[in-house]
Order: sequence, then C-alpha cells, then structure tokens
Amino acid sequence: MTQYPGGRYLVVRDMAEARLVCDFIEQEAGGAELRERFRAASSPGFDPARDLARVGIANQTTMLSMESLAIAAELRRAMGARYGQAALAAHFRSFDTICSATQDRQDAVVKLLSDSVDVVVVIGGYNSSNTNHLAALCAERVTTYHVQDAACIDPAAGTIRHKPVGSQEEAVAHNWLPPGKAVIGVTAGASTPNNEVGEAVERVFATRGVSLAAVLA
Repeated sequence: MTQYPGGRYLVVRDMAEARLVCDFIEQEAGGAELRERFRAASSPGFDPARDLARVGIANQTTMLSMESLAIAAELRRAMGARYGQAALAAHFRSFDTICSATQDRQDAVVKLLSDSVDVVVVIGGYNSSNTNHLAALCAERVTTYHVQDAACIDPAAGTIRHKPVGSQEEAVAHNWLPPGKAVIGVTAGASTPNNEVGEAVERVFATRGVSLAAVLA
C-alpha cells in the first residue's frame, strides 16, 4: 500500500474468515474482536467501523477461483444487506485478478475429476499457492499425492514422497498405486515445467514396470 499511503487493507484466508467480516458489516458489533483476530493481517490502525464502509475485493492471483468468487459474493451480499442494493455501487467493488493460467489449470482439473480416476498426482512446489489449491481440489474427490517434483516418485522402491493436503510435512507412501487396472490423473502447478510433468508420468509407468517409450511406440 506504499503507493496509496491512505489505503487500508484486510487479508482473509478463506470463507470462514470472510464470514467474520460479513457479520461485522451486517451487525456492526464486535469491532475489538475483529481487530484482534486480524491484527497481523490488516493495515496499521485498521478500524472496522471506518474501513469496512467501502470495500474493494482483490484476489491473490493464484487463489482457487471458485472460493474467491464465493467470498466476493458473500461480501457483496453483506454490503447490500447493510447499505441497500441501490447504494451498493458506492460501497462495494470486486476486481478479478485471478491468473488466467491458474484458472485454466483449475478448469482442467474439474474436467479431470468428472472422469473416473483412481488417483491424482499433483506436481509443483510445496510453497506454491496455486499447486496447493489444485491438490486440495483433487483431494475432495479422490486419493491425491502432491509431489514437489518427479524425483519424489521412486519406481524401484514403489514409494512416493508427498505433502498431504493441510500438512506442512512431507510423508512417504508405500505401494501407493491401486492394485490391478487403475486410471491415474496427473496435473501440475502453473509454473511447473513441462519436462518435469513428463518425467513424473514416466516414473508412474515405471512403478508398474512399464516403459513409457514402449507404450508410445
């Protein structure tokens, strides 16, 4: 906010935190609790009564699009309830700053999950927001392994090193591929190189003792 020294900000991580803000907007009560809850995620001197009277929504560029849109809709609803629909434009604006590449990956994952897949491997940095969102989206529907890179898949040992959704620590899964015929989905974060994805696919095949070159021949 250095470019706009008079600007104020409040950062919410998810819908649960957004609803706390909406409760204050609608009821204008619990300002002290709200300031304390967001003490480390708001501008210095943040005052809910003053700074939540006019709200603009901007998204982290790699945020899960569906959640981002739902949060914006919830805040729009709260502002409309507080100030009336006729005055909404003077109190609320939403800006779509989701990265198009991230949106494309999310859309592709939704399509992937609509097919019958047994396991999904998500490739990308453990600190990558968009990759973590992809893993969380997949884990809601199917067994998911978020790997940092192709080297996390060890065909000889039959193991996969991965970061479980919601965890900060890496884990190792043994015999991670389902027995018998299985459909494996593979996706990757927006900044994951294509060659890394290709190597991961090759290692998945090798885990079953199958040469990818032979399959493609």
